Amino acid sequence: MIRQEDLPLMVDLYELAMAQAYWAEGMTDTAVFSLFFRELPENRNFILACGQQHIAELIGQLRFTGDHIERLRQLNRFEPEFLDWLSGFRFSGSIRAVEEGTPLFPQEPILEVTAPIAEAQLLESLIMNYVHLESVLASKAVRLTFAADGSPVVDFGMRRMHGLDSAHRGVRAYRLAGLSGTSNVVAGLDFGLDVSGTMAHSFVQAYPDEMEAFKVYARLYPGTTLLVDTYDTRRAVRRIVDWLRQEPDVQIGGIRLDSGDLEQEARDCRKILDDAGFRDIKIMASGGLDEYRIAALRQAGAPIDGFGVGTAIGAANDAPAIELAYKLTEYAGEPKMKNSSGKTSWPGAKQVFRQFDGDGLARKDIIAGLNEQIDGSPLLATVVENGALLPGYPGSLDEQVARARDSVAALPPAFRELEPTEGFEVEFTEYLKHLQAETLKKVST
Repeated sequence: MIRQEDLPLMVDLYELAMAQAYWAEGMTDTAVFSLFFRELPENRNFILACGQQHIAELIGQLRFTGDHIERLRQLNRFEPEFLDWLSGFRFSGSIRAVEEGTPLFPQEPILEVTAPIAEAQLLESLIMNYVHLESVLASKAVRLTFAADGSPVVDFGMRRMHGLDSAHRGVRAYRLAGLSGTSNVVAGLDFGLDVSGTMAHSFVQAYPDEMEAFKVYARLYPGTTLLVDTYDTRRAVRRIVDWLRQEPDVQIGGIRLDSGDLEQEARDCRKILDDAGFRDIKIMASGGLDEYRIAALRQAGAPIDGFGVGTAIGAANDAPAIELAYKLTEYAGEPKMKNSSGKTSWPGAKQVFRQFDGDGLARKDIIAGLNEQIDGSPLLATVVENGALLPGYPGSLDEQVARARDSVAALPPAFRELEPTEGFEVEFTEYLKHLQAETLKKVST
């Protein structure tokens, strides 16, 4: 696992190579780099931007240690004087970013870095990795909350995620997206998300009789949830009912269904429990669930009180990537842009203004130049200045979660559905259109 102190080496080689070239040529002027995406992944109506403030907290701590310098020296690609420059590296620039959990649309900056060009270039892969991972996972997780429509959703995805770092940082994204709990102990503790879980089938199998396993667990963990589908789900629930009648002091909070026809099994189990007077015992479902299966169960009226989701959330299996871009938009006061086919970019530092209707719902975003004044709420705010986090930033994770919840709730209802909807209106100001046209003339001559 990568140690935090080794994050300065989490670069692609070309970033170091370009930084050395900038250094060698004396190119020390200020650059602006913008992080954005050009298109939404399939099955996404927006991206829930996460990780940008998280990475901002880390950037000011980046230091190339003596060990880092020695390891780079072994590549035989870098001048000793450049390695000396790296050993004194301290980020000196500024970062503007949207708040964690902000719904965004194509071409809208997630963050912008303003710094001497070599400094900003060195941060490219690290920034993209943090924002990409957490935004992918948060954008999947929020769809699960839409499908569950108020019922709790718990993360069971750690074992199928792509590395322990993903499993840890993912829980932070899940909390921002509105999940109710996680089975991941360390991440749940670190990010203040309820840690929950039941048992594995192996625990039931380890005992000669499943009822013995249930009784042991209930004695150790009053109010626990019992996994009832190891052998015969309905038989297990009937046996639990008989046991609870005989021992009314036993506390069972719920049962979990993990296989089979979840809708029918939930109906049958609910009837068995209700007929016996145990209406307070909840039913939780898991096993290959995603937002579509959850939505179908809800639409069918299945009496399921909560959902555990593993592979679908941990791997974000229907949309595991966002085509993020980190592009130079200004250098030495001059606008810069890319104009290759299908990847034309917009020059200049920017701001995004979100406009709302009379009901408080977002109706349109306007992408403007940094110094333009437009009606609406500006989405990007300075979070790092002169290489240091602003005082009081970023605030508590509780505050970030609350703001993310409000931002998602302010989307038009169609964007909080699972099915694709027509694109949210995003427009560029005339200033930016003119700037792009003028910059295009320069790069085309």
